[in-house]
Amino acid sequence: MSNPIHQFVVTPIAPPLEIFGYDVSFTNSSLWMLISAVLSVVLISMATRRSSVIPGRAQMCAELLYEFVGKMVQENVGKKGASYFPLIFTLFVFILAGNILGLVPHSFTYTSHLIVTGVLALFVFFMTIGFGLYNHGFKFFSLFLPPNVPWWLVAFIIPIEIISFFVRPITLSVRLFANMMAGHIILKVVVSFAVAAAGMGAAWATLGVFPVLINVGLMMFELLVACIQAYVFAILSCVYLKDSVDLHH
Repeated sequence: MSNPIHQFVVTPIAPPLEIFGYDVSFTNSSLWMLISAVLSVVLISMATRRSSVIPGRAQMCAELLYEFVGKMVQENVGKKGASYFPLIFTLFVFILAGNILGLVPHSFTYTSHLIVTGVLALFVFFMTIGFGLYNHGFKFFSLFLPPNVPWWLVAFIIPIEIISFFVRPITLSVRLFANMMAGHIILKVVVSFAVAAAGMGAAWATLGVFPVLINVGLMMFELLVACIQAYVFAILSCVYLKDSVDLHH
């Protein structure tokens, strides 16, 4: 049985490159990030290039995606959060593309790496703080003290609010990376069973059909998980960014 962890190894695909002592080589992870970004831009641009009153299938899919994310932002951030739509839309499409392309054989799922999901989560975290300070100034820090809290609870509430605020990047990043990694490991293990059975003779090869059928079902399930995890990341980003619009909600 092949190592199910091997699919997550980041390997350079170009000559090694170091800048100020840091390895910044172009890797398989970088390649699939680039493919996801370019493919997303090309597909959406092609779908909306010729807008018509009666949309075709491609235009309809693009419009449904646009309306889906727009409604998500409006419901969770509010009307004032319309300026956040480009950010949430970009995050959602980038993560969704990475999750789905990761199901293609011999591809690389960059969302299964904590460093990638961690950077995305930290980006949302610092954007929340930055927009909060821009919109409210230092009053933004009143977020850590909900209104109408009894004075004798203040010493307990503030540390709890601070901790819950600063663990957001951890929970946001770990949820995505853990779900994608676990799903791909299970897929790899089940496929390995089918391959091993096929190499043990005709009788065992017949039994190998069952792991294949199970893997088809798991692929469908992973496709669903890929979409759900992109949605969860985007909607939680909306919830966190709402703090930069409404301090107490």
